[in-house]
Amino acid sequence: MSLFDSFKAFELDVLKEVGNIGAGNAATALSKLLDKPVDMGVPKVSLLPFEEVAERVGGSEQIVLAVFLRVEGEAPGNMFFILGEEAAKRMLNQLMSMNHVEDEGYSELELSALCEIGNILAGSYLSSLADFTQLSMVPSVPSIALDMAGAILSYGLMQYGEMGDSAMLIETTFIEDYQSLEGHFFLIPDPDSFNKIFKALGVDLG
Repeated sequence: MSLFDSFKAFELDVLKEVGNIGAGNAATALSKLLDKPVDMGVPKVSLLPFEEVAERVGGSEQIVLAVFLRVEGEAPGNMFFILGEEAAKRMLNQLMSMNHVEDEGYSELELSALCEIGNILAGSYLSSLADFTQLSMVPSVPSIALDMAGAILSYGLMQYGEMGDSAMLIETTFIEDYQSLEGHFFLIPDPDSFNKIFKALGVDLG
């Protein structure tokens, strides 16, 4: 049975719960950071081949903002929080009340704010997964980049060698004044880490 068939049978119930708890924790943390209510929709959780990651954010040549973290510990891997440029601008304007000026690039303060949101999201989801699995998973200091999606994913490969062939995707939706702001969160465990994670969750991947 393939990894994807295993998850189809398992119906991703545990991962959906990880996503729900992580989203709740992230919303609470963001509300405190921004000193305003932050609502998050129920996240969509799926498993996909690594080569499809770039396609989910518009293709390998799509310009995106990405927050990157390395996961260290018992199940190491790579984490990305990826926003399309339009979503990033709307998030700055609506969620953080920053008046981003079109066609002037991103200021250091704007990039720092987006990086902190990605950091909070990643930390919340990773903490939820660590609680479920009882595995030690610690995020590194985050970095942020504006580049083509393919180049950003290649950076992870160059920095840390071969990534696993599967990714966990959590599609996150912020709801502000009845408008949705969507971001994509990817966890790409190292080749040996998926078996560790899902063995800890009681899923036999063979």
